[in-house]
Amino acid sequence: MALSPNAWKEARETIQSLLSVENPTLQNNVELRSRKYIPVGYHGRASSVVISGTPIHRPYGQTLVVEDTPPVFGKCKLMDFELEMAFFVGGSNNLGEPISIKKAHEHVFGFVIMNDWSARDIQKWEYVPLGPFTAKNLGTTISPWVVTTFALEPFIYLYWTVKQQLAHHTITGCNVNPGDLMGSGTISGDTSDSFGSLLELTWKGTKPLTLLNGSERKFLQDFDTVTMKAVCEGDSYNIGFGTCVGTLMPANELKL
Repeated sequence: MALSPNAWKEARETIQSLLSVENPTLQNNVELRSRKYIPVGYHGRASSVVISGTPIHRPYGQTLVVEDTPPVFGKCKLMDFELEMAFFVGGSNNLGEPISIKKAHEHVFGFVIMNDWSARDIQKWEYVPLGPFTAKNLGTTISPWVVTTFALEPFIYLYWTVKQQLAHHTITGCNVNPGDLMGSGTISGDTSDSFGSLLELTWKGTKPLTLLNGSERKFLQDFDTVTMKAVCEGDSYNIGFGTCVGTLMPANELKL
């Protein structure tokens, strides 16, 4: 783009020639035709963050059914939930100016419960070499009340604190804006009763989880409802977040 219009014209004509049916340069190049199946990306988005009670549809995507073969496109078969906490950013910083760990608390407005739904079979395929992309953007459910940091100061504890998370996120100079939402990642403890996803609770589907009604689950089935609750218990008072609820609906009819 920094060159002259003559260069633009030359580039356009060269591309047209290479892509034309009569030109075998690309068509006969086996190495160039061996392309990746999906782009590489780690997903961050706000468009599919939804409030508690919003149904989530089972997604379509690419999965690797048989090793060393091309992926298959179809409905996700291994739907999962992820128990997380998330915080909303307050204030902002300028592009190129990191938020220091000493100032990070001034930018943490408040917290919600978050269910970061995961399509595990899609995620497994696209996780290498970087990370989940379409496996995560199908929907993220948050609880209805934003509980302020002031109310939670006596209670907050995670191995990685949100202050560290925010400082790390902005260390390269990334600017944040009021209302930005940042998730903790799956919260799990050392014991089986503190695991935060079906992937962990069922040991990757090898040990089915028995529900109260006697049925078993390795991963979520259509019409399953996931309810997450959280409360902080103080001396003679409680601080609640409300419930984070989502029902997994069947995949929509796909129109290609």
